Amino acid sequence: MDGGGDGGRNGRGFGVQIRNGPRRLPDFLQSVNLKYVKLGYHYLVSNLFTFCLVPIMLIIIIESSQKNPDDIRQLWLHLQYNLVSVIICSAFLVFGSTLYIMTRPRPVYLVDYSCYRPPDNLQAPFHLFMEHSQLTGDFDDSALEFQRRILERSGLGDETYVPEAMHSIPPRPSMQAAREEAQQVMFGALDNLFANTNIKPKDIGILVVNCSLFNPTPSLSAMIVNKYKLRGNILSFNLGGMGCSAGVIAVDLAKDLLQVHRNTYAVVVSTENITQNWYFGNKKSMLIPNCLFRVGGSAVLLSNKSSDRRRAKYKLVHVVRTHKGADDTAFRCVYQEQDNAGNTGVSLSRDLMAIAGGALKINITTLGPLVLPLSEQLLFFSTLVLRTLFNRKIRPYIPNFKLAFDHFCIHAGGRAVIDELETNLQLLPGHVEASRMTLHRFGNTSSSSIWYELAYIEAKGRMRRGHRVWQIAFGSGFKCNSAVWEALQNVKPSRNGPWEDCIHRYPVNLIS
Repeated sequence: MDGGGDGGRNGRGFGVQIRNGPRRLPDFLQSVNLKYVKLGYHYLVSNLFTFCLVPIMLIIIIESSQKNPDDIRQLWLHLQYNLVSVIICSAFLVFGSTLYIMTRPRPVYLVDYSCYRPPDNLQAPFHLFMEHSQLTGDFDDSALEFQRRILERSGLGDETYVPEAMHSIPPRPSMQAAREEAQQVMFGALDNLFANTNIKPKDIGILVVNCSLFNPTPSLSAMIVNKYKLRGNILSFNLGGMGCSAGVIAVDLAKDLLQVHRNTYAVVVSTENITQNWYFGNKKSMLIPNCLFRVGGSAVLLSNKSSDRRRAKYKLVHVVRTHKGADDTAFRCVYQEQDNAGNTGVSLSRDLMAIAGGALKINITTLGPLVLPLSEQLLFFSTLVLRTLFNRKIRPYIPNFKLAFDHFCIHAGGRAVIDELETNLQLLPGHVEASRMTLHRFGNTSSSSIWYELAYIEAKGRMRRGHRVWQIAFGSGFKCNSAVWEALQNVKPSRNGPWEDCIHRYPVNLIS
């Protein structure tokens, strides 16, 4: 399968070639005309209010000037000799303006972010992965063959990373090794973030760390406070057990805190820990995470200071969170448990993709009215009414989210996740390129994967001022969370980015 923007599965691409061969010229011209009809419709509906308001205002102004040319002069004379009215009106205006300024949500800016790049000696090519799996002696032949098949179809490349403890034979998944992995990832991302932004650690007022499966005492957030000697009154939070979508949850928490605590910085650190969560059993549903999850992490610097707008990369526009934990099937579809032999691991249900699709529909139903142009909302609503009143067999209208977003960062949880969203949202291969290439280069890095994807888009030079980015992540519980960002400048990749020395090799062709 071609992971680039020139083609893709089932003949979908940016060209005019289709599955059964080249289009005939009349058919192609008809599709072009239909395209411009749709664009004209979207433009007309989106600007309908302006088109109607401007002529009405002009008519009112012309009519008023013709019938009562002295009205404005009379109003001025009235105000000139009625000082009390002027003072009262001014007081109300000042009070209302002050109240609005004090209560309106403060913008949250993304100043910069950093993604951890592990050393090359931690890379785990397929042959080395399988060799170590055989040498551990913990897997039977059926489990080894299952892992081999998963790796071949996973979309991962040979340059992903596993922690140092897993390179040992036998593996040494100790508490100390897990702490070392966490420190290497978090401190590596934070060191680079502080170096690129010139922000002093003492300036950080809010710290949010999320890691689902490793929650030691003292906490991961306490590790960071101790390492960088953060100030004593810092607001620190440690989110655990919230799955791969916890990165968006952490951003949402930081956003809410930045509305209360003015003129400060918030740092969000997203990671996952593999060392103590490797599965050494033979239950196939619990072997899949071994094949997909890899070392990675990110650190994001957020600010509510108006002075940071000039240098910030993005502004946070929306965060929408969906939780299906009330449903028992959804609750157990990603479940940490022990197998019959007492080996602990994370089990993935066969219903996972169906549950993820349902959570996505709920999420975009909430997000759609916030981001879609009026033209798309009208089409969606009219189709819904027709299906309800006349014929339930009418296919539901899928909104064109490509009109609302310029870039898509779909959590690189696995090839099936990306395929599902590409199909359901009717995206082109170019829209999911960042997700597929991140999965290939770094694997599933859990909650930090959406930041590796954003870094890919920046490294390709595709991010322009005004572009909107949709980050979509899924997590255990079951949750689907979205974050929408708007670029405040033509964004260039930061120094020491994860793609710095390899972006020229991407996109790569992926075999279907």
